[in-house]
Amino acid sequence: MTTDESDATALREELRTVEEELYDLRRGVAEVRQRLGDRSEGATDAAELAMILTSVEEQEASIATLNARRDDLRRRLGEA
Repeated sequence: MTTDESDATALREELRTVEEELYDLRRGVAEVRQRLGDRSEGATDAAELAMILTSVEEQEASIATLNARRDDLRRRLGEA
């Protein structure tokens, strides 16, 4: 295996990992938003709601970072 092939293999593996993380984060954010929409099981007070929303915002920031990383990996692999 050449260095280029090794690099491409490592990039593909990293891309797969990033895509899995994106899937998990997006699913988690969707589940939280769905629970928040159903107030019968949602946050019970303003402090808890604020904590949940902050967590969702942090996850969305992570999603944006991972999207940028995924795009970079795709570009480097010639898949963009």
